[in-house]
Amino acid sequence: MVNWVVSLAGPRQISLQPCPPDPLGPGQVRVRTCYSGISAGTELTLYRGSNPRLSKDWDDVTRMFVPRQAAVPYPLVGFGYEEVGEIVELAPDVVGRQRGQVVWGIWGHRAEAVVPADAVHPLPAGVDPLAAVFARPGAIALTAVLAGDLHLGDWVGVFGQGVIGLLATRLAVLSGARVVAVDQVPARLAHATRLGARLAVDATTESAAAVLRKATDGRGADVCLELSGAYPALHEAIRATTHAGRVVAAGFYQGQADALGLGEEFHHNRIQLVAAQVSGPTPAPGMAGRWTGARVTQTFMDLVAEGSVDPLPLVSHVVDASAVADALALLDRGDGDVLQVVLRF
Repeated sequence: MVNWVVSLAGPRQISLQPCPPDPLGPGQVRVRTCYSGISAGTELTLYRGSNPRLSKDWDDVTRMFVPRQAAVPYPLVGFGYEEVGEIVELAPDVVGRQRGQVVWGIWGHRAEAVVPADAVHPLPAGVDPLAAVFARPGAIALTAVLAGDLHLGDWVGVFGQGVIGLLATRLAVLSGARVVAVDQVPARLAHATRLGARLAVDATTESAAAVLRKATDGRGADVCLELSGAYPALHEAIRATTHAGRVVAAGFYQGQADALGLGEEFHHNRIQLVAAQVSGPTPAPGMAGRWTGARVTQTFMDLVAEGSVDPLPLVSHVVDASAVADALALLDRGDGDVLQVVLRF
């Protein structure tokens, strides 16, 4: 029996490779993958070779990046974090799971995986399995919204209307915010409007800062969420925010911040700049003891199950896993009609 796993041999060198199946140990289940979503953020940084973990080592003790002491351990195999599949085998000591159960979790782009039973979560009744690939992206979006500390009636700019930005737009609307969606792709702005955004700003033709200040009688946004990972967008989000307001930087920024002028509105308007990152014990400062990563993810899936969030319209492409090289190249080109690309095993 042969398993299959996505392998990165170097920048833009991606393929589906055979590998031996893992043995099943105590407390574990074997999951056969149905779908695995591709992240247009983190995974593209690996694919392009720009991820800082490829040139530096992360020190867990100091929580700092330090110079890498050895070469990058290519090939990188099995990355990915948006999986849904079916349990096909259980260890004898596993309870609360059953053969044939559809579950979601994180086990990477592979045809099957052996994982701890408590690391996979049953798909809620009535939910399309394809929707479960959004569990992690939804958690990232919800983390940004929680870090923004939104309130009923707040004016909120959401910069970047890719998958995570669109989910954040919907979640911000559910929080009672008046959302202004910002992107350079008209089709994505149309999605944002359908999800409840009050205004949509095409950043190629308009200044989001000017639009937000006009909508708020000159004050500016109470909060801006930056989810594109582009420094010019982060700079514009800062410009768009009211005096002493908050900007949540949740994009995965690459390289040097040449387009970010911190001596301008950031300095003069005393903007609070907060980083949001889904990993860690709590989504944002001040939430310890209430919100955990597990609660964030489960909350998003609960919202999907109850119909408050419908991520399925964001699936733009479902391709066979054997075409993974084409799928990554499609995302790499950045075509405007591409949102969530899913591998089908």
